[in-house]
Amino acid sequence: MALGSSAPEILLSVVEVVTTLGEPAGALGPATIVGSAAFNLLVITAVSMVAVGPDPKKPYDAVTNNGTKKVNDLGVFFTTAIFSIFAYVWLLIILTATTKDEIDITESVLTFAYFIILLGLAFGADKWNARK
Repeated sequence: MALGSSAPEILLSVVEVVTTLGEPAGALGPATIVGSAAFNLLVITAVSMVAVGPDPKKPYDAVTNNGTKKVNDLGVFFTTAIFSIFAYVWLLIILTATTKDEIDITESVLTFAYFIILLGLAFGADKWNARK
């Protein structure tokens, strides 16, 4: 779902990069990716919680608020949430502290490596939760 909702932003970033090769990067790429990531983490999670509906074992009671919902697989949720926060910090570091307003090859390789680590940890957390 995250990839589907982020596809337009990714394509915009690719188009910007390809059409401005050799020029300084524009603001479109980072802004759309950061905005899309925040949307995915916050809004899609909220909409998913609303769409699931109440737990049939705990019907919602407006007076006592017994019909609370929760995320069952917290391992993957927390892994994704922590990596999302790390991604914002990492973006801030590589754009302001190390190489101002540009990303070198080392930073891009590290960014891709962090993504692979995220996938591995999320997969492992999902498998661990399935065994419980």
